[in-house]
Amino acid sequence: MELRQLRYFVTLSEELHFGRAAAREHIVQSALSQQIQRLERAVGVRLVERTTHHVELTAAGVAFLVEARQILAHVERAAAVARGAGNASPALRVGIIDAGYDSMPQILHEVQARFPDLVIHQVEAGVPEQYQQLVDGRLDVGIGRAALAPTGVASHLFRHDPLGVMIPSDHRFASIDGVPVAVLAQEPLLLAEDVQAPEFNQFTIEMCRAAGFTPTVYEGTVESIRAAADLVAQGRCLYCVPASCISTFPGTLWRPLIEPASYYPWSVLWRAGDDSPYVAAIVACARTMSARLGWLATSDRAAG
Repeated sequence: MELRQLRYFVTLSEELHFGRAAAREHIVQSALSQQIQRLERAVGVRLVERTTHHVELTAAGVAFLVEARQILAHVERAAAVARGAGNASPALRVGIIDAGYDSMPQILHEVQARFPDLVIHQVEAGVPEQYQQLVDGRLDVGIGRAALAPTGVASHLFRHDPLGVMIPSDHRFASIDGVPVAVLAQEPLLLAEDVQAPEFNQFTIEMCRAAGFTPTVYEGTVESIRAAADLVAQGRCLYCVPASCISTFPGTLWRPLIEPASYYPWSVLWRAGDDSPYVAAIVACARTMSARLGWLATSDRAAG
């Protein structure tokens, strides 16, 4: 088994077309096909189903793809470390959901104080994408609800975040200190783009159903808090959002949800078995900050 064969296989899995994959790798199609066949012989199972007009991965190929990407990512990282040995600063790639949430920035601020030379690259990505990038080795740490974490991703719950609702500043809820969950039945609720935040949408819908209703979902979707605030300010919908969203947007207000109060669970996510001291530092900072700020004080009432 050769590294180039792994690279060819990953490229083929992305293109699902031998001609396009060969063009990307700057080789002829017949050579690509031969290398994939040799890889399959080395592995001992068929990885790709081929027909005249269709290419798809077998179940074994799907499983092999995860490992192949990890191997290639590790090789690239090893080469980068070797090239920069002695003069490069340590680096950490951290997934964040939206720049408007304050949990991870607070944690990273403390980590940066402990390791001034550490270069932190923040990557904005939805939780499903963070899972994939953690498994592939493209991310070192992520953040999100860990209920749907796949095998290979470890997690530590550090915050139960009070859930509230973003409303227009002239809305009838503006005059009350807390919004009962049941009254949301009378309002169109905006959800996030489901491929970006299925776990948050699921949490919101389950909260509504527990209060005795299925929410009326606004037809549009958004990919950011900023975009959600624009729709809310226009009076088109309301949007459930945790208290950790630090931004105040013109034309909107935030009110906590009550009867019952709801708390969104945030976890630090990382690749299981990763023994990086910087990953460990982020987990440790999340744990100590949680204790200091009382972020889990509502744990007896929060859902995971």
